[in-house]
Amino acid sequence: MTPFHKISVYFIYFIIISTSCSARKIDVKENISSVLDKTKDNPKIEIITGADNYNTYIPLLKDKKIGIVTNQTGILSNKIHVVDFLLEKNIAIQKIFAPEHGFRGTADAGEHIVDGKDSKTGLSIISLYGDNKKPKPEQLAGIDIMVFDLQDVGARFYTYISSLHYIMEACAENNIPLLILDRPNPNGSIVDGPILEPAFTSFVGMHTIPLLHGMTIGEYAQMINGEKWLKNKIQYKLTVIPCLNYNRKIDYSLPVKPSPNLPNDQAVNLYASLCLFEGTNVSVGRGTEKQFQIYGSPYLPKSNFSFIPKPNFGAQNPVHNSIECYAEDLSTLTKVDRLELKWLIKAYQTTTDKSKFFNPFFTKLAGTKKLQQQIETGTSEHEIRESWKKGLIEFKEMRSNYLIY
Repeated sequence: MTPFHKISVYFIYFIIISTSCSARKIDVKENISSVLDKTKDNPKIEIITGADNYNTYIPLLKDKKIGIVTNQTGILSNKIHVVDFLLEKNIAIQKIFAPEHGFRGTADAGEHIVDGKDSKTGLSIISLYGDNKKPKPEQLAGIDIMVFDLQDVGARFYTYISSLHYIMEACAENNIPLLILDRPNPNGSIVDGPILEPAFTSFVGMHTIPLLHGMTIGEYAQMINGEKWLKNKIQYKLTVIPCLNYNRKIDYSLPVKPSPNLPNDQAVNLYASLCLFEGTNVSVGRGTEKQFQIYGSPYLPKSNFSFIPKPNFGAQNPVHNSIECYAEDLSTLTKVDRLELKWLIKAYQTTTDKSKFFNPFFTKLAGTKKLQQQIETGTSEHEIRESWKKGLIEFKEMRSNYLIY
């Protein structure tokens, strides 16, 4: 038996997660701690994702009719897509459910995705974006178990965790077990930002969590379940297939772009900080080759760096299309370890017309009106951060009940 097989067998007895928060916390933490202790001082140990931990979950799928929520990020370490892998193992996949950007991950942010068929496998694809964010009972008919395999980036407004919520809710209501193939969070060591206020709930912010939540998809699913955030506070048992050899101190480089405008690790790291600009008149580099690594606008002071957005892959009609944007290039920065506000504050203070800087989407992204008000009234970054402290302390305490790694 190989070391990988030994570890897989070792994990199988605790992956079924109960609805009792206290019991779940003890079971998971006590049994995973010995593996994590070995990885803390050895960051070169290979991380095994939930998808690659297949000896654990394949037996749970045998002789079942499967629905799967995935996209281009659902790959194994050998680059084989999880759908193709499961079909090779004679797992009876019935339907593919695709989140924002589609099954192959080629659609623009917010682009309408239609249902269709996968050209490679012939499987039906059901879009979970637009008007059909939550699968309907008839779309789930004939499915015995649902598999969820998406790569998240740890930001509240990255909509894969919103799709997770609706999948969980639909599965609970239709008595369909859910199996989550966990993946590392590339921003998993960062918990920061304002807590969403319930009045500003939307598809880019569904729960009362900070902007950077520091959890994997599997951990976050446990929180949704444990905190009774599903409709009518429904709860049910779900299964998390854990990553192996992973802890939050290890830098994790994504093997594939999680969405069209996050082309590399730098963009993934800066995404949460720069995405707030999407609620302003400032471009974040969509329509260039440095998406979420630069920011700029025609209304900022002229500088030594500028760019002109043009339609490209992932941005058919970018902000300030074909207009020169005076900008700042952040692509050479080392990794940031918090939600950075200095660029947003600087852009607001130097824009030519402050009354046109923010748009209504900013409040949805921030999850509160307070952040815009603080910036408009000249509140310092330090004072803004101080206003987050109480909420972050309370969130971290709640979060500790659901952490696996």
